[in-house]
Amino acid sequence: MGTPLLRAIEWDGTSWDDPSDDQLHDLLADMSLTWRFVVVERLDLEPAGQYYMQVYLNDDLSYQVEYRDGGPDRHFRAHVPRTHEVFSVQPVAEVLQGWAHGQPGWREALPWAPLSPT
Repeated sequence: MGTPLLRAIEWDGTSWDDPSDDQLHDLLADMSLTWRFVVVERLDLEPAGQYYMQVYLNDDLSYQVEYRDGGPDRHFRAHVPRTHEVFSVQPVAEVLQGWAHGQPGWREALPWAPLSPT
């Protein structure tokens, strides 16, 4: 087995190397108001620690999704509202999966805004 390209980290520090799409979906589905975040890092890009996507579950069950693409000037955030009574992680999971695998379209799927470094 080679060096992992991705690492998913749960709220409690549990990590998964090269998670599958199903694992990424399940990590998001397991989030709750107690266990609110998941971070997925790209391990194959430099500088280390500067390429990741993180998902945070807000009090109203909406999501804050952030990605960092190389440094503080390449850090973006999007809000994903809970739009109906059925609670579904699918839209967020699709963006995370697209980012993780370098698939086209994930950047256009959410209204990203730059996150100020201050």
